[in-house]
Amino acid sequence: GAGTDVAKETAAIIVADDNFASLVAGIEEGRFAYDNIRKVVYLLISTGGAEIVLFSLSLTCGLPLPLGAVQLLWLNLVTNGIQDVALAFEGGEPGAMSQAPRPPGEGLFNRLMVSQTLISGAVMGSLAFSTWAWLLAQGMEVTAARNFVLLLMVLLENIHVFNCRSERLSAFRTPLRRNPLLIGGVLIAQGIHILVMQWPFMQRVLEVAPVTLGAWLNLLALAGLLLVVMEIYKYFRQRCQS
Repeated sequence: GAGTDVAKETAAIIVADDNFASLVAGIEEGRFAYDNIRKVVYLLISTGGAEIVLFSLSLTCGLPLPLGAVQLLWLNLVTNGIQDVALAFEGGEPGAMSQAPRPPGEGLFNRLMVSQTLISGAVMGSLAFSTWAWLLAQGMEVTAARNFVLLLMVLLENIHVFNCRSERLSAFRTPLRRNPLLIGGVLIAQGIHILVMQWPFMQRVLEVAPVTLGAWLNLLALAGLLLVVMEIYKYFRQRCQS
């Protein structure tokens, strides 16, 4: 505040007033922003990794490609595109200032980021591949099976975004009111996909078709396994650190 112009020009940080609380508040906001960047990167990389697992297992087992090019674009640009923007507005976690400062040389992909990305990506990819292989084994036509796999991937991403809201806390201990925009984003992403399954033009573009409520609920329950796995991971990680 009262510093000279020379000091301000050479400073890395300029405090707007002489109140030390301003610096603390600035550091807190910086931690919130950094955490949100990590959350969005975690969501995008893990879902991309899941697609790699899905395609790699399918090719290894000699199965047809589980998703078409347009379906992949839809999954990444629409479903994830809506959710990652909403996730960026996640409110700061209460315990952010109680965490030890991160090492200056530590990159974004530290041990925690790598482990949670690998686990969640592997689970999503394995669930999608298992569904794909089972549907084909039941004699379902490839286009129809892709319709179910695409819906499952959308549901997995809808659920996974709640895992990404906190790297430390359980999804059930992270208040929904902290980011109402995210709730709306998930509902919109799922609603749009359900809508295009009913719209003849988009049915031809995406090669999708309506599914029964029972089939949708079964896929939702299958996608819910991801939440169970990540909750177990967070629980044991907390136990190991305490």
